[in-house]
Amino acid sequence: KVFAKMPATVKPGVVTGQALVDLLNYAKENEFAIPGVNIVGTGSINACMEAAKKAGGPIMVTFSRGGGQFIAGKAADNTDDAACIAGAVAGALHCRTVAKLYGVPVILHTDHCQKSWLPWFDGMLEANEDYFKK
Repeated sequence: KVFAKMPATVKPGVVTGQALVDLLNYAKENEFAIPGVNIVGTGSINACMEAAKKAGGPIMVTFSRGGGQFIAGKAADNTDDAACIAGAVAGALHCRTVAKLYGVPVILHTDHCQKSWLPWFDGMLEANEDYFKK
């Protein structure tokens, strides 16, 4: 099924703000779920976006703490979750750079986060704030 009548605010690429709200409401009103896939590298990110393009709908790219570390490299220094944060941020930047090329709306999402992993989550929030300041 191709969702050709997406809300006007929803464009190809990473969806944020009001466009994200509109997309989620559209999915609810049209009774469909947006698939979310845990990724571990740019190859899996690209595969998700390619699948969404073929299916004609949006996709949710989900970053986990371990997936972030895998993107950075298992040998990278992970003191204070540095590699987990850097890898997740690198993956998000990859999405922001290439998502429009796939012609589909992409939602960036984090996997569940237990209390002991909050430094990882906080690090991603800081990176996101820095991104939007620029």
